Amino acid sequence: MPLIEIFCEIDDFCKQFEKEFDKNLLTDGFGKRNRIISLNLSEIMTICIYYHSTGYKTFKDYYEKHVKIYMTSEFHNLVSYNRMLELRKKAFLPLVIFLQLKGLNACSGVSYIDSFSLNVSHNRRIYSHKVFKGLAQRGKTSVGWFYGFKVHIIINHRGEITSFYITPGNVSDNNEKVLIKLTKNLFGKLFGDRGYIVNQKLFEKLYINGIHLVTKIRKNMKNILMPLSDKLGLRKRGTIESVGGILKEGLSLEHSRHRSVLGFFIHVISTLIAYQFRPNKPSIMGNSELLELSI
Repeated sequence: MPLIEIFCEIDDFCKQFEKEFDKNLLTDGFGKRNRIISLNLSEIMTICIYYHSTGYKTFKDYYEKHVKIYMTSEFHNLVSYNRMLELRKKAFLPLVIFLQLKGLNACSGVSYIDSFSLNVSHNRRIYSHKVFKGLAQRGKTSVGWFYGFKVHIIINHRGEITSFYITPGNVSDNNEKVLIKLTKNLFGKLFGDRGYIVNQKLFEKLYINGIHLVTKIRKNMKNILMPLSDKLGLRKRGTIESVGGILKEGLSLEHSRHRSVLGFFIHVISTLIAYQFRPNKPSIMGNSELLELSI
């Protein structure tokens, strides 16, 4: 993941963002002291995003053992780690807006949907966990119970994220509100696992909105004939599971060391942005036959 490419794109965005933000900022009429910040917004955002491509498991180790040692030529006015944590909070809103405006890609007519658990505490420490009290919930996946959140993701046939949504861990994959919000700007075929089997009313609602939801059936359901294109599409559903593996293992999306709610969301958003900057993503680009049949 090239550092210069990330910084250039982030810097172009920040110039426009800060200009519009300052123009529309409301005040309470009282003058406030503006402390001079040695690192500008684009540098803070770049440091947060680049962290996920370095392999470090904690932001502290990354900042103190990598940034402050090997990246002094790129960032001349580095601050202490504690000060960096304060500055990182200022980057939350710009990171969210950047992901929405620049990070998410367009739908191509062939999409895949899945959800991934974000465990924030070991099961034995749930009752003593205080950081996400009232927000995180217990949920269950195919590998067992967890305590935390779910990130719901939709990708196109190129492996690019087109939509995402974060919910507590106890929200089901086929939740109507979640599906409606996730598929707001989608069209065409949407492939998912059995967890996305919906009732007839919701299926028709999605179909009217231009989305054809395709899933496998459960063992206790009646078998139905399925077009060849849908069968081929379901066979490639493992693509989005590969995306989840990259997010969790390659970009360190999941860990249980968060010390604040804001820090958690900054971590998740910067992870999704870092994935979008990856040059090679899991895709079905080589399956021209599938694309021709599905679109």
